[in-house]
Formats: sequence, structure tokens, C-alpha cells
Amino acid sequence: MTSNTKILFEPAQLGTLALPNRIAMAPMTRSFSPTGAPSDDVVGYYQRRAAGGVGLILSEGVHTNQITAAGTPNVPHIVTDKAKAGWRKVADAVHAAGGKIGLQLWNEGPFRNPKNTKHPDTPSWSASGMKIPGKPLWEPMTEDEIETAINEYVNAAVATKELGFDCAEFHGAHGYLIDNFFWDQTNVRTDKWGGDWNGRTRFATEVIRRTREKVGADFPLIIRLSQWKQQDFSAQATKSPEEMLEWLQPMVDAGIDIFHCSQRRFWEPEFEGSDLNFAGWAKKLTGKPTISVGSVGLQGDFIGAFAGETSKTASLDKLVTRMEAGEFDLIAVGRALLQDPNWVTKVRDGRNDELEPFTKDALMSLS
Repeated sequence: MTSNTKILFEPAQLGTLALPNRIAMAPMTRSFSPTGAPSDDVVGYYQRRAAGGVGLILSEGVHTNQITAAGTPNVPHIVTDKAKAGWRKVADAVHAAGGKIGLQLWNEGPFRNPKNTKHPDTPSWSASGMKIPGKPLWEPMTEDEIETAINEYVNAAVATKELGFDCAEFHGAHGYLIDNFFWDQTNVRTDKWGGDWNGRTRFATEVIRRTREKVGADFPLIIRLSQWKQQDFSAQATKSPEEMLEWLQPMVDAGIDIFHCSQRRFWEPEFEGSDLNFAGWAKKLTGKPTISVGSVGLQGDFIGAFAGETSKTASLDKLVTRMEAGEFDLIAVGRALLQDPNWVTKVRDGRNDELEPFTKDALMSLS
């Protein structure tokens, strides 16, 4: 591991969001909230990362409703008074430890398996009824359902601000509901919600625009995006910088502040002819701050790590080089922080021999 990590610990100002360093904690599904409300164990889990020096914590995915958004057991929501009270405790605890935190707002869309939910007869939501391209499972969302889903995101973001969080992030990646509208392989609608990029971004831009109207100009809004899909790791929603701008610009116009750009490996170039990664291109094209993410601190791919492969902590040389070049503004760290809540301070202080290798055991607890 490189010892030249100074750039990671420089303060960052992303619009109104002032951070002590450039390391974010990536959102990771934890599934430790069986009542739908975060428990005191969840509060402690986030507080430890804040105390460990993370610049910005982005929470696990938080369901925007309890039926069509929720397909993974024991994932928290932000609907009931009990859940909101639990999230307020999380925000307060993180702030008390000197940290900052945002909630990631999540509708699983076509990845919600009705059979595994408390509402097996309720179809899951998706743009055209598809999870896998070309294989319809349900009816496409109706206009009323689209309107309901948009309002649920907006209401969740408003609640996030009211509960004292520093920002809100919309999960628009990895094939979930917002991303299902983005991808032309799963959105084959011919109405205003489909077709070209103007139509396929409309769902996201309505969420962003209406949220911005409710929360005001000073509350930071982030959207997490990915080219790759859970259905297809090699997928590219956009094939060129010009097409990527068609995708991103409508969200800028709607009021998004930060793009959180998910790659399986952050060091890989996004397009031929340039070393820029996804976050690098998003920043260059839009001028907006970006967060990069993808297998930071792991020797291999995060997919393998998530499946249980033991990983030694990898060199941060590639990360330092890209950040020193100003390619992106923050780097989000996932599995390494899941394993070791003090990963940030250990890297900062050069205590590399104390870093803990990621193992699948970290997935089983809120350490």
C-alpha cells in the first residue's frame, strides 16, 4: 500500500456539503432491521465508522415504501414514525462522533421477488414489466403507479432532511427501479417515460426536480448510477461520452448536485481512448462533483469479495494518482470499511500492517 495518501485527507467542498476528507462509506445492504426500523445496533454501526474518520457516510439502501419497494428481508424503510425515530438516532449519533451522513433511498423495482415478500400477490414495479431484457414478468407500470413511486422518493427525501441528515442519495444503479427506466434493454415504453434518453431519464428527473422544489437549494442531492447491471456485468448504458452527456445533463438541469458513479473496478477506463473512469467522465462532461466507487482496498473484484473470497488490502497507488489529477472528488469505500471501522484512520496514520483483510464473516455482523 502506498504511503502517499495525503490527497485523500484534504477537505472537500461539494456545493454546500463540507467534508473533512475525501473518503465516503459506500452504501451496503446490511439486513439487520427486522422491524423495518434501525435498531441501536445499527446506530452503533454507523457511529463507529464516523468515529473512525469516514468523511461522508452513505447509508444502506432504505426502502421508500413497505410493499413494492421492499424485496430484501430485514432492510429498513423510512415510512413509519418508528423507522423515522430510529433514523434520527442514527443521524444524531454520527454527528456526535464528528461525522456526516446521507440516506440512500431505494426501490428494488424488478429485483423485488414477490414470492419472498409479505405481499406475494402484488406485482413488482418496472418500466416495462421486465427484470431480464426480453422477458416480461409483470405489466408495465401505469401512470398512477409511476406518479406514486415518484412521490414516495420525494417524501422520503423530505423526511431525510427533516430527520437531520446532511444529504440524500437516490439509488439509480444496478438494475433497480430508477435504473430500470434508464436502460433501453428494460425500458421499451413508447410513451413519455421511454424512447430516447429524454424519455428514459424522465422518471429520475421528475424525482430530482420535485425533491429539489421541496427541500430547497441548499440540501445536497446525490444519485448513484452504474453502466453495469446485476443482470449483465458487461452492460454499457451509454457507449460514448456524447451519449453519456445525454443521460446526465437532464439530471443536472433537474437539480442534482453530485453523481455517485459505480464501477466494478474504479481503476478501469470507461471509454476507449481515455484513461478517465466513469466518475471522471461524469465530472468532465457536467462539471458536477463526482464520487467514484468500485473495489477500493481489495486485491480483486468486489463481486468476488462479496461472495466470500478473502482479500488482502490492495495498494492505493491508482486511487491516489487519479485523485491527485482531479479526476473525481470523493472515493467511496465499501467492503474494507465493512470489515474494519477504523480503516480510514489506519490509512491516514500509515498503520498499514494493522489493516484487516476482508472476509465474508464481516457480512454476518454489525461490528
